[in-house]
Amino acid sequence: MLIESVDRARLEVSPTLDPKRRSKLGQFMTPGRIAAFMAGMFENMPTDVRLLDAGAGMGALTAAFVTEACRRADRPASITVTAYEVDPQMADILDGTMQACEDRCAESGITFSCQVIRDDYILRSAEPLLAHSPAFNCAILNPPYGKINVSSEWRHALRSLGIETVNLYTAFVAVALNQLEHGGELVAITPRSFCNGSYYESFRRQMLDTSALLALHVFESRKTAFKDDDVLQENMIFHVRKGTPQAEVALSTDAAPARAVPFAEIVRPNDRHAFIRLPVDGDGLAARVQALPCTLVDLGIKVSTGRVVDFRATEHLRKMPGDDTVPLIYPTHFDNGAIRWPVPESKKHNAIADNPETASLMVPGGVYVLTKRFSAKEEKRRLVAAIYDGGRVGFENHLNYFHENGKGLPMDLARGLSAFLNSEAVDQYFRIFSGHTQVNATDLRSLHFPTRAQLIALGTGETTMADLV
Repeated sequence: MLIESVDRARLEVSPTLDPKRRSKLGQFMTPGRIAAFMAGMFENMPTDVRLLDAGAGMGALTAAFVTEACRRADRPASITVTAYEVDPQMADILDGTMQACEDRCAESGITFSCQVIRDDYILRSAEPLLAHSPAFNCAILNPPYGKINVSSEWRHALRSLGIETVNLYTAFVAVALNQLEHGGELVAITPRSFCNGSYYESFRRQMLDTSALLALHVFESRKTAFKDDDVLQENMIFHVRKGTPQAEVALSTDAAPARAVPFAEIVRPNDRHAFIRLPVDGDGLAARVQALPCTLVDLGIKVSTGRVVDFRATEHLRKMPGDDTVPLIYPTHFDNGAIRWPVPESKKHNAIADNPETASLMVPGGVYVLTKRFSAKEEKRRLVAAIYDGGRVGFENHLNYFHENGKGLPMDLARGLSAFLNSEAVDQYFRIFSGHTQVNATDLRSLHFPTRAQLIALGTGETTMADLV
């Protein structure tokens, strides 16, 4: 069968690809079962389909779409595919897949035509004759993953299209939405990271302002979607229709069937950042966290990212402390809610030189609550907090630290804050609210907290998390 044939080619070819080039191009080939699932999400296929497959790879998504179209009772009369693929090796295989799609359509009486464009999708789309011209009524995408540098050709091309974003995958989706006609449907598999954070706010607003969100499918395991590749991103599939009113959203996971969720639970009406929440477990503890009364501003607490970027301060790093150093705290120093320092067996440094060149990297001595910016795969919780209590210190850039105007916190408040951040309730909240393994300071500023008095009571043991949420 068509999909199975493409999937076999993926399994044979994928391990032979140059890892460095693959990483540069953000290539992760769509498994057949995922491609079939995505194709099945399209609702009413037009009589004459004009399909976009940008970053087509070997053509698994188009093959799945064609297979789905051919099996439907209300099959289209024609399918015209425009497939972009910049990698010559992939494009050669893609040509063969398109021929197989034509043969499959002929069996079902569907007229098929295709154009394989061996070019960069973003740069080609920004050319004057193609820019701002809706040309498709269906789009199916597994876009590449990769950061976009400020000075890159991609950034300039996107700005010419009125698009501001920081990653190739959101760039591909944004350009595709521009090229989709009114009522057209788009289905894409991407990382979850666009759901929150300031870097992706412009993209979220474009998508939500121009399209209705029809369905979200969340892969709760990092390896479910691309288990044959070394992919650390947490992935999701989303389905949108351009230019139509927003209704309920079908929310599903790889462990649970779809259920209808009010859009207001996905994007809260009063959320000025338009974060996309993924309430895969329903309401429960996470909703009660969201209902708590305070933000960090209300508490008089601030959160900042650690100032020490180690590769920029290499000459000042010390393996072990000495007379002219201060502690340097990394995530590796976390130990069951506290800081264990120094760690002689660690590959990381334990100290940083104390001199005029490093003065701006230091934080005054005191009590600070630290959180890891990245959760490791083996950790049970998304958010991991610990208390630092000591003298003048440097916090490495993979940490966030809570403080009061640059100085430490009262110990009872710090204990309560740490207990709250390490709780099951906040973990559930972040699994809905945070779509990726990184926990930014912006995410923490958006979190709701108990009152200051309640946090102190939690720190002294006078109350418990069960009393608060």
